[in-house]
Amino acid sequence: MKKIQYILFIAVGLTLTACNDWLDVQPRSQVEDTELFETESGYKEALAGVYSSMVSTGTYTKEMTYGFIGILGQEWDFYYSTAYDDAVAYNYDASTPTGYIRSIWANNYTGIANANNLLAHIDDNVKLFSADNHDVIKGEALALRAFLHFDLLRCFGVSYEVNPDQPSIPYSTALSYRVFPQLTVHEVAELVLKDLLAAEALLATSDPIVTGREITESVDNGYLLNRQLHLNYYAVKAMEARVYMWMGDYDNALKAANVVIDSDKFPWATVADLQSGADRVLAAEHLFALNNLTLTADIADEYFSDASAYGFAVTRERLLDYFDNATQDYRHTFLFKSGTGTHANNRYLTKYDEPNGSSTYYKFKMPLIRISEMYLIKSEVEYRNGDTDAAKTSLNQLRVARNLSPLDELPNDYFLELMHEYRREFIGEGQLFFLYKRLNRQIIPNATVDAVQEKVYTFPLPITETESAQREPNK
Repeated sequence: MKKIQYILFIAVGLTLTACNDWLDVQPRSQVEDTELFETESGYKEALAGVYSSMVSTGTYTKEMTYGFIGILGQEWDFYYSTAYDDAVAYNYDASTPTGYIRSIWANNYTGIANANNLLAHIDDNVKLFSADNHDVIKGEALALRAFLHFDLLRCFGVSYEVNPDQPSIPYSTALSYRVFPQLTVHEVAELVLKDLLAAEALLATSDPIVTGREITESVDNGYLLNRQLHLNYYAVKAMEARVYMWMGDYDNALKAANVVIDSDKFPWATVADLQSGADRVLAAEHLFALNNLTLTADIADEYFSDASAYGFAVTRERLLDYFDNATQDYRHTFLFKSGTGTHANNRYLTKYDEPNGSSTYYKFKMPLIRISEMYLIKSEVEYRNGDTDAAKTSLNQLRVARNLSPLDELPNDYFLELMHEYRREFIGEGQLFFLYKRLNRQIIPNATVDAVQEKVYTFPLPITETESAQREPNK
């Protein structure tokens, strides 16, 4: 996908004077809207630009996955202390965490602005588009707007369980100089769902992953290939499940998760591929992943290696604790490597290492949603509904896929086991902290503060945002 960035003289929930602080996008080339949106290829490039904006160390290729958010989830024993000592103590007012928070806000609203720019034009001339491309592109743009807003809500809004009526963030739906109003947690969640449901309606009849239409390189230059690298129909359904869980609408979460599971489109990673090192990131299980062409050089070598001063690692003992000493678990066996020399007791994640073999299918992928989350959602809802046998069966499907024996009975503390499973499954992917937040857990394992009392689950709004728009307290 071609990278394309825009100069955006706009305000998204900000005044014009705040623009330079929060939406400062330095372009490689300036493309006027009148030129960009005169052809179908222009819309394709604009959509690619939104995805490309997410391939950022400030968000989804570091800080929103294994970096800042991983630190807040207490996933690592070792990390670059200068960068994260304040974050691990939840000192959000310190300069370094303030920078991470500012970057998350700025980068996601920039992606939202570019999605809005595309959406503002895409219905002007539907005849520009071949085959189903109009519906696919529009559907993905709506889904991206929802995805980026929802992660902002998970960062800057209180847990839905705490207070759905607490002011949170603006929901930007247009390119405009006006300041978008600060909405409550509930209002933002409803708008996220509105965009996701609109995206679902478009993609249900156009996405080849649903329709089964065969796509080759010769068909539209292969534009609709590699649907796992796009917010495809099933990724949208998975996002619906994630949002419904956040809102406590468990029945609708289960319905959405079942659509994804019942599709049989996303098989479990095989032991052969894991053992050979051909698949380090569980690629077949991705519902949505980013394409990061510098994955090995920028992530594996820099952050998951004992040769780097900036590396993230756990101790051998901590890793055994994570996996309850079940070393036969494929995730323990194949997704971690030992350090060397003075770092011999360290264990480094290998999800982002260069895979063995020549297949490009397993390379350069940063997972953002995987099929295993749908099984965990399914199990949790079944447990909440009192169907413990079904909850056990759903949880066991994941356990067996990871080479663990099925549970005969659910543990007495189901939610503790659920958290352990999320930690084993999603370490380095940025989901654990948000699980603790959704469940409103008072104690984050390995942390030293009362997370609820200290309000560590909600980031402070950026100072420039509160000064320029006079926002209400968000926590």
